[in-house]
Amino acid sequence: MQLPADVTSRLWTRNFGLYFTARVVSQVGDTMLPVAIAVAMLSLGYGVSGVGFTLGAWMGAFALFVVFGGVFADRFHPLPLMIAADVTRFVVQTGLAVYLWLGHPPMWVMIFGALVGGIATAMFQPGTSSLVPQVATDTQHANGVLRVSEGFATMAGPAVAGVLVAATSPAWVFGIDAVTFAISGICLLALRLARFEVDRTESTLNNLRTGWHEFWSRPWMWGVILIWWVLGVFVWGPITPLGAVSIIEAHGKAAFGYAEGAFGAGCIVGGLIAIRIRPARPLFHGGIAMLLFPLMPLAAALVPALPLLMLGYAMSGVGWAFWGVQWATTVQTQIPHELLNRLAAYQVAGSILAVPLGQTLSGPASALFETHTLLLVATGAALFCAVALLSSPPIRNLRRVAEPSRPTAASGPGLKAQMAPAYPAE
Repeated sequence: MQLPADVTSRLWTRNFGLYFTARVVSQVGDTMLPVAIAVAMLSLGYGVSGVGFTLGAWMGAFALFVVFGGVFADRFHPLPLMIAADVTRFVVQTGLAVYLWLGHPPMWVMIFGALVGGIATAMFQPGTSSLVPQVATDTQHANGVLRVSEGFATMAGPAVAGVLVAATSPAWVFGIDAVTFAISGICLLALRLARFEVDRTESTLNNLRTGWHEFWSRPWMWGVILIWWVLGVFVWGPITPLGAVSIIEAHGKAAFGYAEGAFGAGCIVGGLIAIRIRPARPLFHGGIAMLLFPLMPLAAALVPALPLLMLGYAMSGVGWAFWGVQWATTVQTQIPHELLNRLAAYQVAGSILAVPLGQTLSGPASALFETHTLLLVATGAALFCAVALLSSPPIRNLRRVAEPSRPTAASGPGLKAQMAPAYPAE
């Protein structure tokens, strides 16, 4: 399936090409990391609890600080925050790679590295939403292409990580991840974006209050976030640590990477479908696609032959990617540009905050209940969430709106010169 020629020519501007490259390379590294963490913590003898605590530290720090990242992005500009975050993550991942190469890092070192990486990602993430309308002329097509690239990353990253950790060491995965953040930062530094006026008369506290008021005034948004709490605690939180244990025990270390890669392949298909289809009620149709998502925890619970396991993960990825494009486009087109970073941060924080809770609880829960039983519970929770999306009137009845008119590029000097008059020296 290919994009129409006119869409391709309009989409692939210099800015979008740079942004796309930054997103793809960083996503490849990010998707390798859960496999590396899971295998590293299990190999170091820290068990399911070690995997859950480390992933929970990353997710917890991210969820707690992403709201502040959104406020800072609206108050100043998302781009310098994103570049600084890439620098920080490059340093952290390089340090962890060296430590793993040289010795046996204690659990607290791995958790601390995850914590710092989570904070840096919290400063980075709000800008990924607000920059799309600035670098692309067609938001839905851009989101579809980005979702397809995310699918390629999710397919390639875990598969490569599975091979590397089986043949060498998780340290190599951390090292490669560090390189991806360096490439991402360089691409973002080269972007040329139009200036936009920001109001710095309000305090950070008032900015937080304004963002909360705007968030709460949109029932479709907080309705999805409430549903995502259930999904985070019962599905996304435990799926990596419990799924890793279940699949590795049945099929070996590399199989977990292959399953995650199959999920990415499904994301590619779902993203391509989402590029072609523009439903009048995007969240309703996204909810229908989410009925496929429970196939991932179901496959991890039943651990059938590897081809069937990968098929379950792939079909789940189709539904997840189609939903993701509809959700991202809805957020970016329904919310005024001057509020987008803050509201994107609130919705990210709300949807992600439950994940570290689920990750942290997965270890103690696995000591009380059988792993496959917990994964079957996750399957039921995923199905419940899909039905809830379809049952909520504010979510299913939300209509698609036309693309807002927003500046996408600026001529003239690069980032540093663009920023000079508008941003105070640090």
